[in-house]
Amino acid sequence: MQSNRELFETYNKDVYRTCYYMVHDAADAEDLCQEVFITVFRSKWEDVKYPRAWIMKIAVNTCLNHLKRRRSLQQKVAEHMLLLKGRAETPVELLIEEKETALEWSSYMTRLPVKIRAVLTLRYMHDFSLAEIAEALYIPVGTAKSRQHKGLKMMKKMLQEAGEHAEAGEEVLYEIGGRCAETVLK
Repeated sequence: MQSNRELFETYNKDVYRTCYYMVHDAADAEDLCQEVFITVFRSKWEDVKYPRAWIMKIAVNTCLNHLKRRRSLQQKVAEHMLLLKGRAETPVELLIEEKETALEWSSYMTRLPVKIRAVLTLRYMHDFSLAEIAEALYIPVGTAKSRQHKGLKMMKKMLQEAGEHAEAGEEVLYEIGGRCAETVLK
């Protein structure tokens, strides 16, 4: 049986990352992460069969509630830049490219509707299956699948409008999402 501290140390990075990709603000993501764990610790988490999925569900719902209260999310994202996790052996050109990619990815994600952004974040940042996403968001699997499909189509259209020639399929989202996840602190 895990203690509260062990539970926090096990899942805090995943929760923070989810919150960060949902709200695109480091300070808000930290606050939401704390709020998620306060909720978890106040509940009977020891009885939960799948704690990771349950905690991520709480994180997504907390972020959705936060976004409903904050309608000015797009202005806020435009004012802040993603933080880079510096690596000494990385050439400057690669750091600049990663930063630009992360900023582009962030801007594309913020243009998506919140419900679709939640599905894509869980799918491509945390490798949740469609069934896990459906359970986390309290939606049918078909709805999760259609939101994922719609999100991919929207991303493809945005990339085409931006002049990208790459196909915006799952491979591209995994690749870009994985690189951007590495650039976020924590």
